[in-house]
Amino acid sequence: MTAARRRITQQDIARMTGVSQATVSLVLNGRADGDVRIAPETRERVLAAIRETGYVADPIARRLVDRHNRILGVFTYEPVFPAGSGDFYHPFLLGIEESAERLGCDLLLLTSAPVTAGRRRIFHEGNRFRLADGCILLGRSLDRDELTRLVTEGHSFVSVGRRDDAGGPVPSVGAAYPAATAAVVRRAAGLGHRRLAYVGEGAGPESYADRFRGFAAATGTLGLPAAHLTTAGRSPAELLDALVADGVTAALVEEYADAAALAAVARERGMDVPGELSLLALGDPTRPAPTDIDFSGYRIPRKEMGRLAAELLTALIGGERSGRAAQELLPCEPVDGETLAAPRV
Repeated sequence: MTAARRRITQQDIARMTGVSQATVSLVLNGRADGDVRIAPETRERVLAAIRETGYVADPIARRLVDRHNRILGVFTYEPVFPAGSGDFYHPFLLGIEESAERLGCDLLLLTSAPVTAGRRRIFHEGNRFRLADGCILLGRSLDRDELTRLVTEGHSFVSVGRRDDAGGPVPSVGAAYPAATAAVVRRAAGLGHRRLAYVGEGAGPESYADRFRGFAAATGTLGLPAAHLTTAGRSPAELLDALVADGVTAALVEEYADAAALAAVARERGMDVPGELSLLALGDPTRPAPTDIDFSGYRIPRKEMGRLAAELLTALIGGERSGRAAQELLPCEPVDGETLAAPRV
């Protein structure tokens, strides 16, 4: 039986390169110590030996050096792997993974949280939240009590999605929904639409409230009459009936799947979309929405949000950002699509 290969140590690297173990440590941690400056050729010699031997720093020793594990936690309030929601969350996770790899960090997906009243909880007996240096939070809506605790206890975390204050500013990377939605209103108005409607809740999760705020601000500025139809308790057919009865020619739909359902009912009735009714989707599908229609509207910068969330979290861990400085909004991508046209006279 072959004996196990002895683990390479910093002392081994030091002997191989003719430098002190302290110098090896400084190179590994990417910083100088006081007045010590490492010559570029020395640094490269040490790095070459590390690559050649496949040296891996002991995680416990590394933590003692820089007080960090270089592990970023990812906590999801909603399942992200089932097909129904996985497609929506996948770009976020891709962005997080790419950024973590570039930053030299590992990811810890926190999946052991129990479900209470239909929702996962970060804080529970035996939680592993503190194994990571900080945590990225994913979910349409986050638990307000847990957010407040995270803020007031000074935990390092970043929410993917803008969040209202919870005992203080919530570090977040969100989409600029108000600006994107207002731009859609102006685009429709520019084509001659004078009766618009917002279809969706427009309240609750911050992403819904932000979309509706952009709609209300833009229609108000333009002096356009605007309707608000909530989807709760209404079938697509009932929503379409209400839009037609109100003389709406362009509907901005909060959820992509609802836009697809409205378009399907309109097709069944022989209505022309967008000739008789323009339908604009305010974002990407968050639930299955089988359709061959290329909706006009905008897309959410999901991958970029994930990438920036990981970068922002590492900045918080390193003490480089704090408070409202740790809140970012990214522009959404306009989509021309095929469901917006000038209204028929």
